[in-house]
Amino acid sequence: MNDLNLNTLLWIAAPVLFIGAIAIYFAYLYNRLFRYRNAADANLGQIKVALKKRLDMIEELLGAVKGYVQHERRIFENLASLRSKIFDAGADELNEIDRESRSITSSIMALSEAYPDLKANETVKKLMDAIISVEEEIARHRYTYNNIVQTFNTMNDTIPSSFVANIAGHEKLDYLQFEEDVDQRPDVTGISQR
Repeated sequence: MNDLNLNTLLWIAAPVLFIGAIAIYFAYLYNRLFRYRNAADANLGQIKVALKKRLDMIEELLGAVKGYVQHERRIFENLASLRSKIFDAGADELNEIDRESRSITSSIMALSEAYPDLKANETVKKLMDAIISVEEEIARHRYTYNNIVQTFNTMNDTIPSSFVANIAGHEKLDYLQFEEDVDQRPDVTGISQR
């Protein structure tokens, strides 16, 4: 009689333990997906802050080269427009904001090259150094973000985590592919010597 109860107990306990282990594993995957999603969102937020900082510095640089820049008002308006878009932007929009802000920076850098007195101006040098520093910060954050997105997207594509991702309603995230991935980053090292 004891053997019968032990066998019955094993037949009941084994499936319950198996189902429990599967449930725990799926909970682990669910939490891991959310951890990566939240990390991606947090990193994207850091990128937005750095992009805003870049736009602020470009505006300061524009103020320092005032008088040399044609269509100054239009550039200030464009900077204000870009700044207002940053915090509501997704990855695709950030790519566009980055492209436009790089274009403005490149034109101001070209201007400073054309006027030696601008190139020698201490304020302009410091602002150029600050912009270089922000460019490096953006690159680091973008690298980290894209690594997180790669892991998250891989989990969305592979079994069994893809089942959990579908149940949780997760969709793949977009990578940040700023212009420097395609073209070369503007060389600003000759503008300001440390």
